[in-house]
Amino acid sequence: MRMVFGSVLAALALYIVACVGLYLAQRSLIYFPQPRRFGAPGSLMQLPVPGATLDVTVRPDTGPRAVIYLGGNAEDVSASLAQMSDTFPGQALYLLHYRGYGGSTGKPTEAALFADALALFDMVQASHAQVTVIGRSLGSGVAVHLASARPVERLVLVTPYDSIVGIAALQFPWFPVARMLEDKFESGVYAAKVSAPTTIIAAANDEIIPRASSQLLLTRFRPGVARYIDVPQSGHNTISDSPLYQPSLAGDTAAQPAAQAN
Repeated sequence: MRMVFGSVLAALALYIVACVGLYLAQRSLIYFPQPRRFGAPGSLMQLPVPGATLDVTVRPDTGPRAVIYLGGNAEDVSASLAQMSDTFPGQALYLLHYRGYGGSTGKPTEAALFADALALFDMVQASHAQVTVIGRSLGSGVAVHLASARPVERLVLVTPYDSIVGIAALQFPWFPVARMLEDKFESGVYAAKVSAPTTIIAAANDEIIPRASSQLLLTRFRPGVARYIDVPQSGHNTISDSPLYQPSLAGDTAAQPAAQAN
């Protein structure tokens, strides 16, 4: 009996240590900062925000339309500038390097990313009346929050999730992740406040974000706000290689597969 009790105590101690380790490492499991590898003269601006200075990869334009792009957790957004330029001709482009990414200073957190995206939007809207916001993977959560708080012209979510908590619970089923996570990215909570026309672009074979999570997010929007495009034969990191990707980003419905609306 004493041996059994001792084994239980040892197992409990190991579990507590594992919980503490996971709690301390949680942000290193969410954010994977990347350096900025691409750019030409005039393709970079800096945005001062409280506690940091952010790099923004840009393609300037003086017209009324602009696109803000919020990338994934391990993405160098400067690599997307060429594709975005092809997809959105005649529009200004602003690709945000999160804190710690590219040459941006500071450390990424949910609160910081939310605040930084709002600051970028306010700066962009001062020069461009019509602003489309695109969020990919981790950035989809930032984009939904932004669209819930600002008058976004159009919202596009690529490989999005309903909540990081739900994703973490699948990956760490033995841990109380809902209590442990500091950065929850609960897109479903903010989606109900979004009025901008929204397109969800999901990879049919997404190995990172379960399809059920993306489809659950669709139901969080008010009726008629969001539509869902399933891109066949694509994965989480290969969806942008599909010939359907750029037309879906641009909102070219003639080139898109049949879409579900909530």
